[in-house]
Amino acid sequence: MQQRIKHLLQASTLWIAIAITISIAYLSLIKTNNFPKIAISNIDKLYHLIAYFSLTFSWLLALKKSKYKYKVLIGSLLYGIFIEVLQTTLTVYRTGELFDFLANSVGVLLALLIFNLFFKKSI
Repeated sequence: MQQRIKHLLQASTLWIAIAITISIAYLSLIKTNNFPKIAISNIDKLYHLIAYFSLTFSWLLALKKSKYKYKVLIGSLLYGIFIEVLQTTLTVYRTGELFDFLANSVGVLLALLIFNLFFKKSI
């Protein structure tokens, strides 16, 4: 029973990583006028950090091999750049920002750090 659950979780991590990747693209490119506004300065940077932490950590779990760690890191950083460029070029209601990319990068690096701490011996 425990082996079945483990196998199911391993198979699901890839689909979760794909879903997070698509969700980030969707949420980054839609118009957000209808969403409630939170009156905290630069709260969107925290959202970026959480989103890219989730993105990177989910892909690290899905590809749980040490040879893929830095490919996931580079892929996540490039994805962040790609989304920021798309915001500037495809939409008139969103803009790409350097500080958004920096927040994305912090999320990516934090995910790698935490992944390395938790899975140091199992990889």
